[in-house]
Amino acid sequence: MAGDALTTTPQAPRADRIREDAVDAALGKLDLDTKARLLAGQDMWTLPALPEIGLGSLVFSDGPIGVRGVRWTADDPSVALPSPTALAAAWDPALARRAGRLLAQEARRKGVHVLLAPTVNLHRSPLGGRHFECYSEDPYLTGAIGTGYVQGVQDGGVGTTVKHFVGNDAETDRFTVDSVIAPRPLRELYLAPFEAIVTNAHPWGIMTAYNKVNGSFMSEHRYLVNEVLRGEWGFDGANVSDWMAARSTTGDILGGLDVAMPGPQTVYGPPLAEAVRAGEVPESAVDDAVRNVLRLAARVGLLEGAPAVVTTAPAAVDGHALARELAARGIVLVRNENGALPLATGQRARIALSGAAARDARILGGGSATVFPERIVSPLVGLTAALPQGALTFSVGADPSEEPTPADAGFELRAVCRDASGAVIGEGSLPSGQVQWIGDDLPAGVTYATMASIEVTGTFVPRESGEHAFGTRGLGAFALAVGGAAVWEGAQLPGSEADPFEAFFGAPTVRARAVLAAGEPVEVSLTYQVPDMSALPLRAIMFSLLHLGPRRDADELIAEAVAAAREADTAVVVVATTERVESEGFDRTDLELPGRQNDLVRAVAAANPNTVVVINTGSPVELPWRDEVAAILLTWFPGQEGGAALADVLLGEREPGGRLPTTWPAVFADAPVTEVVPGEGRLEYREGLHIGYRAYEKAGVSPAFCFGHGLGYTDWAYESLEVTADAARVRIRNTGARRGREVVQVYLAPVGDPVERPASWLAGFASLEAEAGESVEVEIALPARAFEIWDEEAGAWRRVGGTYEVRASRSHVDARLTATLEVGA
Repeated sequence: MAGDALTTTPQAPRADRIREDAVDAALGKLDLDTKARLLAGQDMWTLPALPEIGLGSLVFSDGPIGVRGVRWTADDPSVALPSPTALAAAWDPALARRAGRLLAQEARRKGVHVLLAPTVNLHRSPLGGRHFECYSEDPYLTGAIGTGYVQGVQDGGVGTTVKHFVGNDAETDRFTVDSVIAPRPLRELYLAPFEAIVTNAHPWGIMTAYNKVNGSFMSEHRYLVNEVLRGEWGFDGANVSDWMAARSTTGDILGGLDVAMPGPQTVYGPPLAEAVRAGEVPESAVDDAVRNVLRLAARVGLLEGAPAVVTTAPAAVDGHALARELAARGIVLVRNENGALPLATGQRARIALSGAAARDARILGGGSATVFPERIVSPLVGLTAALPQGALTFSVGADPSEEPTPADAGFELRAVCRDASGAVIGEGSLPSGQVQWIGDDLPAGVTYATMASIEVTGTFVPRESGEHAFGTRGLGAFALAVGGAAVWEGAQLPGSEADPFEAFFGAPTVRARAVLAAGEPVEVSLTYQVPDMSALPLRAIMFSLLHLGPRRDADELIAEAVAAAREADTAVVVVATTERVESEGFDRTDLELPGRQNDLVRAVAAANPNTVVVINTGSPVELPWRDEVAAILLTWFPGQEGGAALADVLLGEREPGGRLPTTWPAVFADAPVTEVVPGEGRLEYREGLHIGYRAYEKAGVSPAFCFGHGLGYTDWAYESLEVTADAARVRIRNTGARRGREVVQVYLAPVGDPVERPASWLAGFASLEAEAGESVEVEIALPARAFEIWDEEAGAWRRVGGTYEVRASRSHVDARLTATLEVGA
């Protein structure tokens, strides 16, 4: 990208030698106990510094759509980019690289050296609870986008840990499940993105998953880590456990795990040194792990005498502008009847917007990927700013959630810490009702030993009159007061949640209700009794003050939206999922939109034939009314600037740039993989090679919207296709009236296939732009791996010769040009 030159150390091979020499010299100065200590987290996010060898403390942080840093709080804001599904929907590795560079900039600002991202597990089933955090159902597309992302982050001198290696494609029982995957699908699907990224981007870290694969926990999987990842692929980075995944001192170190996180109580450190002295572990295994950690430290500039890979970061990136561009590029226009979009100039005068998600946008998925931006542009805010005054009306229409959420809009809060006598020992600002303090991330002057209670206190100015509900989320004893009066006191105990992540946070629960008047401030207070955590391996405090605004009759809300739509030129309805539907820690049980949102869409569409529906979800949902509306836009979880990007696309300032990275089924029953719940601890990948579009083609089932589908605001003619043994050259022409972008997709389909394979698969793609009337040509490489299968008997890749049909397509089912290619074995 122009202007993004970066300075690296002297010639790469020479710099690598200098780093390796520095690593060896540092390793030679360490005794066994110090080496073992270096491999164990010293707290939630860091490894210990070793001043005696000039080693700084490595700092890790969650991603992948932002950099949270070591503080899990809205008081330390981060740029929030669109969800990985949105990034993949752009089908542009170069754009992913730009996103990575921004995240490296954010990491450096926050003192972070290693980003815990990207997530490159596959969309095996649309029920996967963390679907939004992964890229695609296709391994080639996933690998390409992940490669760009890793290159971008590491362009900025910040390490990545590609995760979750491997088979963590669902959340149910993820800590213990055994993912049973046959060798061919394991190699051709689930390992393929990791292999592509290791080969093409050379990541500095890998994160091993919680789960087992074929009987062995990934943190101690000698074959997949030592033989495949390190041996076959040549990975030379650090292998970091998922948090609290390391279980066995000897199993993990012999299985190739370098770092056990978090600390201070882990299976490494003193237990590892003791295992060496007992003869259970060779010290050489410890040395290998330490060498990998020191190499990572050297690459990010934390080891004296070792030149960092990047000495001058790329040019500064405007985070808000890039977040807006990414959101627009990821929006997929899947339906646009009679040119409903972009909105014509005359239509801009009267737009009826409805849906609670238009006002309270869901910008990201729940769980460890959560970051806290300094601002959020909702669809309501974005459209209000873009349209003339009076052109837009808003109605709630339908609210997807009936549960309370962390106190936010209208609240001004702080957290006050007190000791056992009630004396204040410290306090911190609290931009929302969430308290999330992990490890030593506490307000100044506060320690776990002295802290007896925490009070979340401040004022609330309601934006609506009526009955407001207040509640809690978290485990422990609470006291709640509203308007200076005690309204509830009690305790929330651990429930039956199967996932420790979910159990730790507890379920959101309404505790009291109060009738309040709009605009009139009221005092609120939630006091939490801090339990004794001295014996816990990880000390953390997580609880929330929750709020739910007045509930109105659902039919009445829909009627208001219908009345507004009837008077408007265009009706825009925003529908969404909630954090209780899509989040880390659990899988979905269906693909339905929560609440009365489907009823809202149908009623508005009946009142106004020019109805545009915006889908604010991270993964597929059923759209039973899809043939009843004029246009449908998929915005995914669009990040902090999503509302501005949506306005750009609706009004034609930008083209919807996205294509589907995953198939959207018409109904849940059509999804090829609907089983994500293990049986007797095992999750059998019985579908083999057939997931996503491959499975739909095999079954002869038509989805609602196919893989690769996406419309723009111009038209394209595919003029020519020429193929060779290693490339396809495609020429296309913009036949419309405005500049546009097209994603040319190349699929291979064997003719008379001698082996069992999918009927067709993605082999390459390119994102092109052209002015109206302009013709452009692109050469798309056909990688050798596209013609290979994993030979289970030989334990190696084997090229399959024969006749292949090469398809230049607009989507998986929309081939515009075909050619025949003869391939030798």
